[in-house]
Amino acid sequence: MLKLQFQASKSKGIPNSDIDPIAYEADLNQALSEVKLSSEDLISNMLNRKWMLRIPDTKLHQIMLSPLQGRHRDGTFGKISFVNKAYPYFGDHVMEKDRQHPSFYVVRDDLLHPLVNGNKARKLDGLLPLLVDHSVTDVVTCGGCQSAHAAAVAVSCAETGIKTHLLLRGEPPEVLTGYNLISTVYGNVTYVPRYLYAHRESMLKSHANLVAGFTGNVVQCSDILETFFTKQTSIALNLGQMDACTNVENHTKKVLIVNEGAGDTVALLGVIRLVEYLCQNHLLGKERPMKLVVDAGTGTTAIGLGLGTLCLGLPWQVNAVILADTIDAYKQKEKALISDFRTQFGFHLIDHCINEVKGGVVHWEERSRRRKFGNVLEGEIEACQQIAQQTGILVDPIYTLAAWEMATQLSKEEAYGRAEVVMLHTGGTLGMFGLAQRYKTYFHNLKDGAFPAKVADS
Repeated sequence: MLKLQFQASKSKGIPNSDIDPIAYEADLNQALSEVKLSSEDLISNMLNRKWMLRIPDTKLHQIMLSPLQGRHRDGTFGKISFVNKAYPYFGDHVMEKDRQHPSFYVVRDDLLHPLVNGNKARKLDGLLPLLVDHSVTDVVTCGGCQSAHAAAVAVSCAETGIKTHLLLRGEPPEVLTGYNLISTVYGNVTYVPRYLYAHRESMLKSHANLVAGFTGNVVQCSDILETFFTKQTSIALNLGQMDACTNVENHTKKVLIVNEGAGDTVALLGVIRLVEYLCQNHLLGKERPMKLVVDAGTGTTAIGLGLGTLCLGLPWQVNAVILADTIDAYKQKEKALISDFRTQFGFHLIDHCINEVKGGVVHWEERSRRRKFGNVLEGEIEACQQIAQQTGILVDPIYTLAAWEMATQLSKEEAYGRAEVVMLHTGGTLGMFGLAQRYKTYFHNLKDGAFPAKVADS
């Protein structure tokens, strides 16, 4: 197999950083001409690498909608109740529409890890092995006080023997709980005033330089991401098997900066791997039209799903509920990430439909009840309670409830259509503990036995 070792980096200590980018581009074009890589080969090479997750497998549940029987109170879902079919059948006759009882499927990525959100695990899936391969000793990243991203980085890096330095926005809470507690236990937390946090890039670089000291090196994710030609073995990372010198205090430090939310190109790889898993014939398949639904914080997971469906030629549509910014801002990030993805993995050098993308790969949608990011509206805690009591699935009011709402609406709209609706459950369980402190009145209003539960036939 052709193998080119190139790191597009100007950072001190990165192998091959003295290679001329122009000469490299010429060599890359010539290499492509010689090996005549097809788009299938390109995708195969891109995904043929080491992964953090041993296998990409995840559970799928089917949620059926039915009229709520007996006495009930009006709420987010009106007169609808939910029934969870935990072992749906995905055979040839699967997905024959029951127009009286619409349904949608839930990808249970919330079950991947007890402390790491599902979408965070997917975004770190391709990154963590690179940190080990490049002898990264420390990681610096940032997030809010209850950042699921910061907690995920802290836990995942600790499992591989890498130290984390977490810059959290604002002031420490009175009581450590939720993701903040996990971040504090697993990582080294520093609280940053909001006026400094507003300048994330310079804040991260300054702290990374402080951690590296005079003898260490600071690198970015793009510096250590191999080009798509780099030969890798598709075996899972053996957690904890790092070079012994990594953990020696006086060893020269190599400090990696991970952007807020892990919104880098490498984060797309694990999400694309998930799409490849889901489109197997014994699961969702490659022929049936699907509408994937996901909540969007940074939007990286949604973009990864969109790129995965495009690269694999699937008749799937990705619908993302925006939570933290405007639609225009999400579209700008989508455009930038797709451009970086093309260049990083060589798609710009071959004839592939990804080069023809003009309108994007994601349908960005406003949440049904708009609000400032992080706010919880009246009735949403009760909606989470209803879902939990009727299905055994916990969603949170900030992120996954928004996706559940859209999946519910789309499943009703598609009752007479061809597409099936599939929601990606990204996690967020630990976030409920922090919300319970902030929205005490809403949580005090919860009452046991508020919603009747049904059991689905398996």
